[in-house]
Amino acid sequence: MHPDETRRKTDRRYRVVGAIPARWGSTRLPGKALLQLAGRPMIEHVWRRARRASGLERVVVLTDHERVAEAVAAFGGEVEMTPVECASGTDRIAWAARRWDCDGVINIQGDEPLIDPDGIARIAMHLAGHPGDPIVTLAANAQPGERETPSAVKVVLDRDGYALYFSRAAIPYPRNPDGAPALRHLGIYGYQHAALLALAELAPTPLELTESLEQLRALESGMRIRVLTGASPSWGVDTVEDAQVMAGRLAAVSDPGGKS
Repeated sequence: MHPDETRRKTDRRYRVVGAIPARWGSTRLPGKALLQLAGRPMIEHVWRRARRASGLERVVVLTDHERVAEAVAAFGGEVEMTPVECASGTDRIAWAARRWDCDGVINIQGDEPLIDPDGIARIAMHLAGHPGDPIVTLAANAQPGERETPSAVKVVLDRDGYALYFSRAAIPYPRNPDGAPALRHLGIYGYQHAALLALAELAPTPLELTESLEQLRALESGMRIRVLTGASPSWGVDTVEDAQVMAGRLAAVSDPGGKS
């Protein structure tokens, strides 16, 4: 490598892209990215909150449908088209990220209109400060009833804050109530760019298929996942009932200036 190129790579700041996958064909709620909530399509709420996070060079929506792309362009967001064949959000982001000149990528769920910008910023900061951590995610203290709820994914950690296992089951089993607290995993991931591309090349793994949790593919393949605890809870929209509850929450936090 030429000395000038080495100097440029050393001098430039760490660059993180916030990526919001928004496919059209949701199984339970098709077209939910454009679902109107508190006067805006859901994807706009997510994009606006992601844009408030510090540490991101850009925020881009990745979709497989022209209607979503047109809606994003209409509210002033950045959007890229990706193939319909992408099987997951990770695959969709990796497909686009192969062309990006960046150091880190954060997978921001497109169905969480109240995602916490500070949580996104924590991940961006950790990626920049710990380039040896291939994947970073968030966890919050489990709320009453979530330990037994399969849709609330739990995570257990080692003493250094890395994930030992993720499960839909009630882990850790509370035989001793004074032991480790139950942590609910939040579905947001930060990747070092190379780690994202490597993960997308791996085939599904047995535990991943058993629990239907893509992050287990990384653990089964020897990729460490750093978990930042103490995050603010976030809620996804998967059903019409979820959308009704979310619309009420958004109405309560929105203001006339357009911040939500």
